[in-house]
Amino acid sequence: MTTGFEGKVAVVTGGASGIGEACVRAFHGAGAKVLIADLNADAAAGLASELGEGAASVGVDVADADSCQRMVNAALEAFGRLDVAINNAGISTELAPIAQTSTSDWRKVIGINLDGVFHCLKAQIPAMENTGGSIVNIASIMGAVGRTGAAAYVSSKHAVVGLTKTAALECAEANIRVNAIGPGYIETPLLQQATLEAKDQIAALHPLGRLGRAEEVASAVLYLASPAASFITGAYYPVDGGYLAQ
Repeated sequence: MTTGFEGKVAVVTGGASGIGEACVRAFHGAGAKVLIADLNADAAAGLASELGEGAASVGVDVADADSCQRMVNAALEAFGRLDVAINNAGISTELAPIAQTSTSDWRKVIGINLDGVFHCLKAQIPAMENTGGSIVNIASIMGAVGRTGAAAYVSSKHAVVGLTKTAALECAEANIRVNAIGPGYIETPLLQQATLEAKDQIAALHPLGRLGRAEEVASAVLYLASPAASFITGAYYPVDGGYLAQ
């Protein structure tokens, strides 16, 4: 188990389910105090109650800058500091060609997936400037390649990778490391709604021949946030079963 998180405080957006929940459990299990931030405040509170000591929760809408600042304030009020931030909250929409993508769908995806990370960084960086820290943004394999019918999602994830690199350069002097993870297709509640045939087809896109697990992504996030990765910043790490190697 990765260690080095005793006495540290982490905040995870989208922390009540999927990859976010796996990250929450990984950091809490490694000794960190964790603020679970999610649009579904009840689900976040339920997970915090299950984990018990060292876990707290807050409702957050990452598309709203003030909400993100309140999230960081909640971490400071609950635990007195902020050492790690995992910006995981994100959405996708139904696949559609660019010419058939509505402006509202475009803005909704960009507003959460890109603007949301920006809002979080603006609130998180000042809270770490005196002590240093680590930020991991959850991008996607679609942060490196395109996909037909997913213009907004692909654009947002490419931009998150660029934002990560810029933040890493700006924050280096303050000893704040900023990296991004690029998950492949992961077995999450959203994907569980797909038919078995569709899931098999998606799994076959990966050379390892299966879908990823949220815990596998969380392990990579935990490593990047840990002292073991102290010389890594501005990096984009695929966790994709070989998808991008093709």
